[in-house]
Amino acid sequence: MNKMKKIRPQDMAKEQIEWYIQKQQLKPHTKLPSEREFCEMWGMNRSTLHTAIQQLIEERILYSEKGSGTYVAPPRLVRDIQGVQSTTQAMKKTGYFLWTEVLYARIEQSNEYISGKLGIPKGNRVFHLRRLRVRNNNPLMIEDSYVDYSRCEGIENNNFAEKSFYEVLGEYGIQIKGGEEKIGIIYATEEESRLLKVDIEQFLYHQSGIVRDQDGNVTEFFKITARPDQIQYTNILKK
Repeated sequence: MNKMKKIRPQDMAKEQIEWYIQKQQLKPHTKLPSEREFCEMWGMNRSTLHTAIQQLIEERILYSEKGSGTYVAPPRLVRDIQGVQSTTQAMKKTGYFLWTEVLYARIEQSNEYISGKLGIPKGNRVFHLRRLRVRNNNPLMIEDSYVDYSRCEGIENNNFAEKSFYEVLGEYGIQIKGGEEKIGIIYATEEESRLLKVDIEQFLYHQSGIVRDQDGNVTEFFKITARPDQIQYTNILKK
């Protein structure tokens, strides 16, 4: 007869803290009771509770400020790797304000790599939009978008700090319907380190792919470089 696996005290403490956050409907950045107060409330060992809190901090459910206390962490941006949605759309679901800094929006000559992704001749003009996405003063990601300029001449005149890139494409009669992408890990360059406020060579998520329009034509080639502590990817497994 198999014995039931015994639940570790720190795991029980983690569940108790998460239950407390849900029951009290605590919002992000709400300060939690002190470890002493939690121990008195639940009759729990101080060392066990401390271990549970540290694990929740590592899991980005809580965060601490030295000399101040422990707080509920804001949720990470969730991206569904099966769906096509803009970062703006994904951000709206979290209820948080997304600030966009346009690093540049310019016309370039396509190199062999970009031409291959967009299916256009090398040297053709492409529109290159690079944006830094920021939430609550925390950099989330760097986004690079490339489109065939012949399909959207004048697009560089839009204010992409305020307007959605896909909504602007819609004004040119381009409707986003699908695409392909891949996700991997890269290590931060000096520029990425500066923009995302991370250490050089810290690992980052790297997402790249193409987006197709209503006729199945490649519309955009994109690259996203994101901080793993600020974003998580989800997928629905189907049989």
